[in-house]
Amino acid sequence: MSASKATLDERIAALREVTEAGAGRIPSAIADEAKTLLQQAEARRSRSPEHTVVGVFGATGSGKSSLVNALVGDEVAKAHVRRPTTSQALAVTWDATGAADLLDWLQIRERVERTEPVDPRAGKLVLVDLPDVDSIEAGNRAIAERLAGQVDALLWVVDPQKYADDVLHAQFIAPHAKHAAVTLVVLNQVDLLAASDRASVVASLQSIVSRDGLPRARVLSVSARTLEGIDALRAAIGDLAAARKARDARLTADVQTLAARIDDPGSAPRLDARASVRVRDEVGTAAGVDVVATAVASSYRKRAGQVTGWPLVSWIGRLRADPLTRLGLGPRRRGSDKNSDPDVHRTSMPLLSAGAQATLSLAVRSFADIAASGLAGPWKAAVRTAAEGALNRLPADLDLAIARTPLPAKGSWWWVIVGIVQWFAIVIGVGGALWLVGASLLPTFGMPALLIPRVEDGPLEGWAIPTLLIIAAVLVGVLLGLISAALSALNAGARRRRTRRRLLASVDEVVQRDVVAPVAAELDRARAVTAALAVARR
Repeated sequence: MSASKATLDERIAALREVTEAGAGRIPSAIADEAKTLLQQAEARRSRSPEHTVVGVFGATGSGKSSLVNALVGDEVAKAHVRRPTTSQALAVTWDATGAADLLDWLQIRERVERTEPVDPRAGKLVLVDLPDVDSIEAGNRAIAERLAGQVDALLWVVDPQKYADDVLHAQFIAPHAKHAAVTLVVLNQVDLLAASDRASVVASLQSIVSRDGLPRARVLSVSARTLEGIDALRAAIGDLAAARKARDARLTADVQTLAARIDDPGSAPRLDARASVRVRDEVGTAAGVDVVATAVASSYRKRAGQVTGWPLVSWIGRLRADPLTRLGLGPRRRGSDKNSDPDVHRTSMPLLSAGAQATLSLAVRSFADIAASGLAGPWKAAVRTAAEGALNRLPADLDLAIARTPLPAKGSWWWVIVGIVQWFAIVIGVGGALWLVGASLLPTFGMPALLIPRVEDGPLEGWAIPTLLIIAAVLVGVLLGLISAALSALNAGARRRRTRRRLLASVDEVVQRDVVAPVAAELDRARAVTAALAVARR
């Protein structure tokens, strides 16, 4: 959609999205104004859309009421209310059917109905004579200020003496700079000016209005007393009413004006995958991923040594506690917890140290700062707050994630084979030793001595076979122990790496849920507000 084709509905929807998505991130005063404007737009659009409400504003002595009388062609302002100055809003309506609810919403109690139209094209017109914008009565000014934000079109009345008054221009006309399409500026009482001065005064007023931000606003010169220029003013009002777009143009300008006051969130780039990986690794380090991976490798080597080591010394390894068991992640505990509630399964790892907590906090905050680097202050703070909200949850969530991660803690198939061979060698060695002992001791008991066969040829010629069995048993046991230790070291390294990958995957799930997702949501919110502001400002 091109910028010129945004509809009022789209602008209102965009402003609503800005207020909802920007809650807590845009100034509360502006947010309240936006909510009020949205309510006001809904209320105005639901009330007599066929009527055009033109508010007549001006400073004291500008002749607003006299101008209204001249436009109507009757002394309605003075006839209806006896007053030297306007203290209440007065509505003059043409074709008043359906206007009652609209006037109630505008809180205008004083009403006059007319039948002779201001202009043949004006149709259902409501002309509102308002209190002075510079009235010394605060209540009068409040009425003028309120209705300046509610009427469909604005008719500013100035006089030759005070047409350049700073209060009128700075506090009333300039703030409505976006409303040029529904604004008329009327220089009243031109009959008081010399004919030679009129053009210069009108030019000066046009210049001031342009500086107010309304270079396209129509400036007309009239005299309510002599009726000079009244027909041209009636025609201009007729143009506004005949277009039947004054209401939407007014609301469009209101939305644009308010949206222009809301600061852009800034640039919200997509999250860098490398930053996500970096925060995962840093959080994993703080959570003890390397500690657990090392424990898995150490546990594997310990249990492998117990099963495949030389049985005469391997039993010493059983005296040391299993590294995984110390962390509450040992094979027995993990196997016995299959039917337990995984949501309450915790490890026995120590609480995060001060250093680990500092690493965790720094990793999360650095990630948030990188993600929010292109955002404006309030939005950057919102991103950091979203990320920091995870710091209290992360230790417990990470511990649970580690506890629920399946670890490669099972033994290897070759352990059994090596263990059987080791014990077979022990049996052979013990058998050889018993053979030698029996050959030595049996004669002392009067029993025939056992024969000790020897090797008859070869490099081992003359060696007793029982002795060779003992030596072979010892060599086989030691050699198998060394080979098993080497294989265990290789497998332990592989399991350490596999454990680290699995744990980092579990940590990544926690980081994505607790840290990345909230940060991404804030960035999406900022992008949504940026896009909505672009529509609302069109």
